[in-house]
Amino acid sequence: MMVEKNIPLQSFNTFRIVAKALTLVRIASQADIVAFLSAPENRTETKFVLGGGSNIVLTGDVKPVVLKVEIKGRRLVQETAKSLIVEAGAGENWHDFVAWTLQHGYPGLENMALIPGTVGASPVQNIGAYGVELQDRFESLDAIDLTTGQIFTLNASQCAFGYRDSIFKHGDKMGLKDRALILRVRFALPKVWKPVLGYADIEKKMEQENCSNPTPQQIFEWVCAIRSAKLPDPNVIGNAGSFFKNPTVTAEQCEDIIARDPKVVHYQLDDGTFKLAAGWLIDTCGWKGKSVGQAGVYEKQALVLVNRGSGTDGNGATGGEVMTLARAIQTSVYERFGIMLETEPVVV
Repeated sequence: MMVEKNIPLQSFNTFRIVAKALTLVRIASQADIVAFLSAPENRTETKFVLGGGSNIVLTGDVKPVVLKVEIKGRRLVQETAKSLIVEAGAGENWHDFVAWTLQHGYPGLENMALIPGTVGASPVQNIGAYGVELQDRFESLDAIDLTTGQIFTLNASQCAFGYRDSIFKHGDKMGLKDRALILRVRFALPKVWKPVLGYADIEKKMEQENCSNPTPQQIFEWVCAIRSAKLPDPNVIGNAGSFFKNPTVTAEQCEDIIARDPKVVHYQLDDGTFKLAAGWLIDTCGWKGKSVGQAGVYEKQALVLVNRGSGTDGNGATGGEVMTLARAIQTSVYERFGIMLETEPVVV
């Protein structure tokens, strides 16, 4: 366990926003967090759990104790009749873990390739892409209560997964936001693998390569290529990926919007509601390429907000500029479509 003071967080958040952690504790193992919590004063301290920093917007220096999760490890835990149970430490890079599963013959996560962040953050956000969500492959996780020091295990139902949501994003009495630190996550990957297709971009790849029965590795490579073409590399342009959730509306609301804007991108869900493409709504309101200070809307994908500055010497986008831009976009979309977009990143 390493405790550091006044640590710059620019390299610890993919938006590359300049801010500091007054106290940062590096957690490289379960023993580290147990040792940290063994001191009574540390149990009562306000804490902020930080993984890969790919889903946060820092609006200033972070006063709570920052627990930087760096727990490593990947392994096959067991085989059941239907699944291979694979486990990864919370500090493992998500994309690297997906690649590792394929290298070892454990397919099932390939549609979620190249999603930034760590394994420990994946259930917090219930990440998903191209027809697969984390909850579809989730088996269980181990976490530690940051107040009592007790280690506990949660299954999928106990995590209360929703669209880009989980029990870890809520700070009420029933939520675990900043009250628990995820140690490791287990995934149930199907022994009998079937490709998850049906998305236009993937179908286009199938046509281009004249391939009607892709392998897991091919889907992995296609998803990487698709995401790379659409989304900015956070190592080059600071960003937090998709900034807004795709809104869900009733059939009546969708019909009303179609009547006014026939080109609206929409998908019907199993329950009869419709999911709208937030990127299309934002683009239609004319935001693509626009900026507020050094915060901007990415030219290739309106769903992504970016840091147009270098993020060094304080000349990059501030968290305030990012949130001002986000609120302006929300207002614009609401005034035109009557829909209030929800943000995905955690604002600190």
